Order: sequence, then C-alpha cells, then structure tokens
Amino acid sequence: MPKGILSDEVGFRPERNGWIVGGIDFPMKPIDFIPQPHPSNVEVTIAAKGADLGQMLEAGGIDALISADVPKCVLQKSPQVGRLFEDYETVERDYYRRTGIFPIMHTVVVTRDLATQEPDIVKAVYKGFCEAKAAMTEQLVKGMTFNNMAVMIPWLTKLIEQDRFLLGDDWWPYGVTANRAAIDAVLRYHHEQGLTKRRFTVEEVFVPYLLDT
Repeated sequence: MPKGILSDEVGFRPERNGWIVGGIDFPMKPIDFIPQPHPSNVEVTIAAKGADLGQMLEAGGIDALISADVPKCVLQKSPQVGRLFEDYETVERDYYRRTGIFPIMHTVVVTRDLATQEPDIVKAVYKGFCEAKAAMTEQLVKGMTFNNMAVMIPWLTKLIEQDRFLLGDDWWPYGVTANRAAIDAVLRYHHEQGLTKRRFTVEEVFVPYLLDT
C-alpha cells in the first residue's frame, strides 16, 4: 500500500526503481511459501542470506527502505539516514482527513472452501478478533481516568483523545464496511502496479456474509 499512496500523492512509479526484498535487524528466512508476482518491467531480487536492509540503508547500499518495522539505524538516529517525512504524524493525519483511508496492516484469510462450507466458523473467527480488540480498547479508555499509568507511556491519554477525535471511538476498525475505502484503494493499487491482470472488486474478495461487517 505505501507504493500506491506515494503514487497518488507524489507521482511515484515502482517501475523506475530496483527492489530488494529482505529483513532488517534480524535473520529472515526467504518468503517463498506464497507467490510473489510482479510485472516484467519491475526489477525485484531477494536479498542475500543474512543481509540486513537496515544496515544496507545506513551504508548506502540501497537508497531507500519501505518497512513496517523501524530499522535500528533510524531508532538510533544515525546521521546517515532519515525519514522521508520527518513530521510523519502530521502528514499521516492529514492524509486520513483528506482520504478517509486508514491503511490496513493485516488481513485474516481462509480458504475459499472453508469460507463457503463453514460460514459459522468464519463468523466466529471474525467475532473473536472483534471481541479481543474491544477488550483492549475498553481497557485503554477506562485507563484514561488514571492517565493510563499502568502502560508507562507519558501523555498516552492525550494521544488517545486526539486519535478518537480524528478517527472516532473505534479508532482501529475491523470489518469490510469501515475499511472499504482502504480496501478499494489496495485493489486499485494492485491493478495499477501490475500485480493483478484486472481490478478486483470488494465483493469478489470477501464472502457475502461479511460484506456488512
């Protein structure tokens, strides 16, 4: 999704870059258990065994890094590296205000056969995730009375207040309906970047009985 967002926001084009897939700060086994299709005009290679993309970034072996995890060189404030957007929180909050998209972190999937044959199981899994999140949300919101001292993060209560003001009381929503704008964007990015031969719709990738979640 980051490549798609950069494409929308600043005209970034994946095919203008060479890509290296690998781990940072810890050994990472090859991700060879799922297909990794990419257009023929995009250069993609797998990092050598034991390679650390964070170290490569700091040493100048690569020009940029897209990662859900923050590399050690950034956390340690190496003078050789920096964030693309230093005030990233302001940039991200502005992006949400303009687009209504809260980028998806993970999607839970099951086989199509299971989804078709055992809808009650799939619904139960979804319900379980929702209940777990609700329990954690309730704990954090109740903790605001005591400034969430048990979490040992100063000003956490103020951050929760800010997030609820912008994102709503359910600031990390689960389900299709609440995430439809983000899902539509992901499916569009997949097609635009050549990962799918056509643009799929939300209705094609989610079972009907979860579309109203």
